[in-house]
Formats: sequence, C-alpha cells, structure tokens
Amino acid sequence: MADSWTVQRTGPGDAARTQAREQLLEAARELYGVNGYRETAEHDVCAAAGVPVEVLRQEYGSREGLLIALHNRVTTTGLRAMERALLIEGIDTCSIADRVRLLFDAYVEAVTADPREARVTFVEVLGVSAVVDEHCKLWRALWTEFLTGEAERAVERGEAEDRDHRVDVMVMVGAVHELMAHHTRRSRRARPGEVSGELTELALTMLGSQRTVEG
Repeated sequence: MADSWTVQRTGPGDAARTQAREQLLEAARELYGVNGYRETAEHDVCAAAGVPVEVLRQEYGSREGLLIALHNRVTTTGLRAMERALLIEGIDTCSIADRVRLLFDAYVEAVTADPREARVTFVEVLGVSAVVDEHCKLWRALWTEFLTGEAERAVERGEAEDRDHRVDVMVMVGAVHELMAHHTRRSRRARPGEVSGELTELALTMLGSQRTVEG
C-alpha cells in the first residue's frame, strides 16, 4: 500500500491530495454506512482507501474528522437539492403545501439515494462526541434559518398562522432528523415519497396551515 501511494505522490501535489481525500470519503461511506462508525477502526478505513494512516490524519485529523466531512458532503447535497427546487418554474405561485412538498421531495431524494450515506447522516453521527454534536448543531441552525424563511413567506401569503415560527421550525428540524433516523434504521426501506409526505404533513401542522397537498 505504501509503495502504491508513493507512486501516486509523484504527480501534482494537489491532484494527489484530492484523490486521497476522495478515496478516504468513499471508504468511509462504505464502512461507516454498512458496518457502522463505531465498528470501523482508523486502519480499516485507510486499508480500504489504499492510503497510509498518516494521510488520513493529515487530511481529516482523525476518523471522527472524516465522519464530519462525509456528513457535511451529504447534508450539503440535500441543501443544494432544496435550493434547486426553489428555482423550478412556477414554484413561486404554488400553495404552501405544494411548495413544502417539492422542497422535501428534493431533500429526501438527495439524502436517501445512497442508503449508506443516509445511515451515516442520520444514525452514525448520533452520540459520537461533543465535537460531532456541535457540528450537527451548526447544521440544524442553518436549516432553521432556511426553513424559517419559508415560514415567513407563508405568513405573508396568508397560508400560515401570523406569528413567529422560529421555535416551531427549530422543533421541526429536530423532528425531521428523528424521523429520517427512524426510517433509516427500519429493515424495510420506505420510499422517498412516503418519507417526504410525512415531513410535509409535519411541517404544515407546525405552521398551522390548513392547506392540503395536491396529487
């Protein structure tokens, strides 16, 4: 393994580092997402990635840092999917129910496309350490800001109760993650549409919206 890594390092430094980082992320996705984070040792990840342990420590600091990086990538994918949904033609004239459903459809499809990534994102990060907890807390704060904006828009359109929904949204973000973790742990994998439907109903209830989703 060391010899093959030496050959890789003879190329441009940035390219070799990028390749190593991707190999480690792919190995983590497979091992953390199938065997579990706690059951995967540092050397297991490095052996699967084909790089020395020193490279993992240089690029991510530790297997915990690699877990955070993988969670970051998957969660960012979910956020970008929701942002793209906001660009769909006609979404600005959709009812709050249809708009929320489109957003959750995009999010759930993105973060559950790979069951390994879903397990890492919603199950394996739980209770790892204070550092990982703080990382997840920052993401929850970002989601709260994003969805509070949607709630304020619904209030302006008369589609939600006229009050400050920030606390509701904070509770909803926590509930979303609990629901996603629940579905991820189930032996029967729920269809994305089933999950996003549950999330939509939860969001509309918390917003005090009486609208129903079409279709």
